[in-house]
Amino acid sequence: MNKSTRRRVNRGVERRRDRTQLGLLKIPFRQLQNPLAPLETLSAEQVEQIHEASMHILENIGLRWLDVEALNLWEQAGAKVDRSQQHVWLDRALVLELVAQAPPTFTWRARNPERNLLVGENAINFMPTAGPVYATNRNIGRRPGIAEDYANLQKLTQMCNSLHSAGLGLVELHDVPVSVRHLWRQMMGYTLTDKANWAYLHGRQMCEDHLNMAKLVFGDDLTTGGPVTGGVVNVNSPLVYDKRMSGGLITMARAGQFVIVTPFVLAGAMSPVTLAAAAAQQNAEALAGLALTQLVRPGAPVVYGAFLTNVDMKSGGPSFGSPEGAVAIGIGAQMARRYSLPHRGSGALTSSNITDVQAAVESAWTLWPTVLAHTNLILHAAGWLESGLAVSYEKFIIDVENLAMMHQFLQGIEVSETTLALDSIAEIGPGGHHFGTLHTQSRFETAFYTPFLAERRNYGAWQEAGSFDMVQRAHTLWQQLLEQYQPPPLDISIQEALEDYVNRRGGELATVDLYGDG
Repeated sequence: MNKSTRRRVNRGVERRRDRTQLGLLKIPFRQLQNPLAPLETLSAEQVEQIHEASMHILENIGLRWLDVEALNLWEQAGAKVDRSQQHVWLDRALVLELVAQAPPTFTWRARNPERNLLVGENAINFMPTAGPVYATNRNIGRRPGIAEDYANLQKLTQMCNSLHSAGLGLVELHDVPVSVRHLWRQMMGYTLTDKANWAYLHGRQMCEDHLNMAKLVFGDDLTTGGPVTGGVVNVNSPLVYDKRMSGGLITMARAGQFVIVTPFVLAGAMSPVTLAAAAAQQNAEALAGLALTQLVRPGAPVVYGAFLTNVDMKSGGPSFGSPEGAVAIGIGAQMARRYSLPHRGSGALTSSNITDVQAAVESAWTLWPTVLAHTNLILHAAGWLESGLAVSYEKFIIDVENLAMMHQFLQGIEVSETTLALDSIAEIGPGGHHFGTLHTQSRFETAFYTPFLAERRNYGAWQEAGSFDMVQRAHTLWQQLLEQYQPPPLDISIQEALEDYVNRRGGELATVDLYGDG
């Protein structure tokens, strides 16, 4: 690289750093509300048709529950239970009576009370991706995730205020033993961020560890003012709750922490190929799990989860960002509103294997309908790649820009005598321009959203700055953010207590079957 090119690149880096400081790092943390009428992809009659089909599934087809305590709870509640087949049939009156006990809203408390989150009503909360196996960026390529990746992504989540919660399972930690990964994830969630923290609900013992660690941070009372943790329970679609998911659901509900019951339905594989049938099955599966939480603890906070899209009939793989998936997002939100429950959806899904135009288009086809449908918890809103197999550092930053723009969009506009600016319009009259008016000059710095990643300069200026595309700019930006990261304040006694717990439990779990009791 010659001196002239190096100077252009350095100038470009300096400009991007300035733009970062003025943009991303100055976006305030705020609870979002959707002021728009919710998207409705179904008519009122169609909602009731899906509801009736779901009731038929619960009453006449039933579900398998591979957990003894769950079978006991259903039997005691009067459901029809075949223990030899671990099969349960649920009367609609029982299910609807139980689901009606769940609160329509709750507050999810964070370590920093200023970052508490309302879940329900018109509130919208964006969460980073969860569950990928691989991490990818332009430095490391694509590799199995390690603890360093997890820490880096938590740091980025802390710094990006368009994201509302700490990561759940940002990437697998392949350099940490499986039996203790959940401990490391929780400790990093509590120490590297002060945002609302998640848990993996993979069995009773894992959940007990999450609850014990939460008590070290919040004290013994984990319910007054709202839950402090919770997580996702996935149904083994079609119509099966395994021992691990059942154990997590029961343990967390009993402790008054929130449970997001989420069927994972791929139409054509895990359900019939039609969206109507897939939606009815999803609804039945979700209602059954939600009802069980209320058997365990009436009034336990819950979220109606929906994760429905179609399979690609050529490859057999999931189709993320499809028009059918967009329709399904709206259906899930409508069904959640049918039962007055908060709704969980997903925000930046793509089947693309790299951060490219396909990834951007498909992510938009999930984020927009999810927001417009008034989804309350939007998971996978930053970083998702490869149908969820990988998390991309660069896509994480690109998605965060998209979310920041969504924050601005949802603020709406002020219509008043001042903002209508009739005096300014009269001052300029026909022709001319408004660049130099007092009205413009007093507002130009804050009048519009200022991108920290998107390029708005002309071709010549862009070329002079190094001709970087968006992925290259995102690559530079995530590294700058990590250089500037500062951990949020945490009482040293809590830090030490968490570390001691992880060390002690790590030794115990080395000889324990973590999932032995579900």
